[in-house]
Amino acid sequence: MGFYPVSLELEGRDCLVIGGGRVAVRKARGLLACGGLVTVISPELVPELAAMEESGEILWQRRPYSQGDLAGFFLVIAATDDQDVQRRIHEEAEKLGVLLNVADVPQYCNFILPATLRRGDLAISVSTGGRSPALARNLRLQLEKTFGEEYILLVEILGALRPVILAEGRSQEENEKVFLSLDHRSILDWIRAGDHQGLREYICKTLEHGGCGEASRAAVARILDR
Repeated sequence: MGFYPVSLELEGRDCLVIGGGRVAVRKARGLLACGGLVTVISPELVPELAAMEESGEILWQRRPYSQGDLAGFFLVIAATDDQDVQRRIHEEAEKLGVLLNVADVPQYCNFILPATLRRGDLAISVSTGGRSPALARNLRLQLEKTFGEEYILLVEILGALRPVILAEGRSQEENEKVFLSLDHRSILDWIRAGDHQGLREYICKTLEHGGCGEASRAAVARILDR
């Protein structure tokens, strides 16, 4: 049986990390990057987590895990090597129906964390179903060579255009033709060259040919003129 790939909306949701070591640092940072509200339960914190608590990025409950701690949390990550604590956290999560990841213990997880490459809002994830995290990490490193920082601007442009084009009142088929007419490879070439004027002219000409109005061209200008 495999895991079902899914992207979770964590913005403003309460997330719990149990443990205060290096693994907990990585997990907390990942949750914060997605807008999660992070609480850490641990008797002690490594300096990185202590700094995050001092700055107000996370909440810290200075104590060991105890039964009932998972109540009210949307998602829980257990970053502790204590096997008895791992088991008890798993049992509580099963009773409450809470999303749980236990670091390096796939049999206790009802979700796993893929190796993810992020370029702004673009996220490319690789998973081996928990069989080989090392392989997933290596594949992510290979993806870094293919998907560079230029993809950040590409996604911003396409993301700004989509709602404007959809609001112009054409049919779904016509909109699809417009979206497909934008050659992503050409846009990336303009971005890599740093030629925003050429990029703007290319996109505006393509949109005009597709029957798009001034609003769509203005959306491109707002992104490129920042």
